[in-house]
Amino acid sequence: MVINKRAIGAKYEQKAADYLEELGYTIITHNYRCKMGEIDLIAEKNSYLIFIEVKYRLDFRKGSPLEAINYKKQRTICKVADYYRMVNGIMEDIPCRFDVIGFKRDEVCLIENAFNYIE
Repeated sequence: MVINKRAIGAKYEQKAADYLEELGYTIITHNYRCKMGEIDLIAEKNSYLIFIEVKYRLDFRKGSPLEAINYKKQRTICKVADYYRMVNGIMEDIPCRFDVIGFKRDEVCLIENAFNYIE
């Protein structure tokens, strides 16, 4: 059985987007990519610009989905967020945060403001 990780990732990113929209998020962008990396979802809610990482795990053999967002991944997300803001002319006074949404099979866990900005 061949597992298409990209298709599974896209499926759970869409599930995350649907879930977040139910919570009042407005999804701006799916899979924002630049030379520094990518961010799964970019959204707005309550005047915040929110950069969202989505992780899925079938089981916990490789740890929980949320444990996969290590320091290196957080730093990459911050760099990509800076680039997104620069390219789109988003002023520095617009508040931003970094959320993480994890799936273990179909169980969802959202952590708002999951980590602080890393330079």
